[in-house]
Amino acid sequence: MSKREDFTNRLRKNAKHWDKWARRHDLSCYRLYDRDLPSFPLAIDRYADHLHVQEFETAWEADVEEYAAWRETCFEVVASALDVPRARIHFKQRRRQRGTAQYEKTGVQGEDFVVTEQGLKFWVNLDAYLDTGLFLDHRNTRRMVRERAADKRFLNLFAYTGSFSVYAAAGGATESTTVDLSNTYQDWTQRNFELNGLDAQAHRLVRADVTQFLAEAAWRRERYDLIVMDPPSFSNSKKMQGVLDVQRDHVALIDGCLRILAPGGELIFSNNRRGFQLDKAVSKAGTVRDISRQTVPEDFSNKRIHQCWVIRA
Repeated sequence: MSKREDFTNRLRKNAKHWDKWARRHDLSCYRLYDRDLPSFPLAIDRYADHLHVQEFETAWEADVEEYAAWRETCFEVVASALDVPRARIHFKQRRRQRGTAQYEKTGVQGEDFVVTEQGLKFWVNLDAYLDTGLFLDHRNTRRMVRERAADKRFLNLFAYTGSFSVYAAAGGATESTTVDLSNTYQDWTQRNFELNGLDAQAHRLVRADVTQFLAEAAWRRERYDLIVMDPPSFSNSKKMQGVLDVQRDHVALIDGCLRILAPGGELIFSNNRRGFQLDKAVSKAGTVRDISRQTVPEDFSNKRIHQCWVIRA
């Protein structure tokens, strides 16, 4: 059997399983293929009737013509095996994150459209940025937030497009604060709130550097019952003070959260940096429980796509 036939058969088998699974779990966006075969180092996610295809770096060496032929094979097989028109297949090259790369525009405008997840709706765009507007690997974490949010004051740091905030509001949070430096993503969050018919009056959006926000919140003696912090691995955004390195800076960030965590409150801290090690100093500051096994979804074969902890002061 050829590599092309192998790839075709794997996609059809995966789709049969995961499409059925997704319907049971009320999902229109989920992972269909996760670098299953070495010859096709791709992650393929379904977003409603579109496919988001990401090619990951490998040690392969291929000339321009060989690569073009391989990429064309990928398009042909994916379109045929998954019965999706080529115009709805969005192909990207995924490189190791450097600086603010994951948030940079691709130069393509793309189309905004709505996907559903566990009873909620979200705007996504599969072309305009490297990421889509919704991190599928944190689907379980979002559900945990909704289950914990009733009557809580919720804080979402490095909020991106505010999906955690939408889940918290849907779960009955009395108030929420969504912090991100980007006006674009804060507008996206506002649209997600409106899309779900949520009253934005009790849910404020704050455009700020997270480190600065934490310092000012502690000075104002603000208190939150539930905090989510999911920082990028690195960020050198011109809008923020200094450069963020999550391995170097996570202790200070967590300490800043614990200062404004209400008695009995919880911080959910996550990141997706390869080889990340939680500093032992964190355990001295609070009670730490690794929940990564529960938060990585079933449709992700890469169980190290992120690490996640619940931390109590």
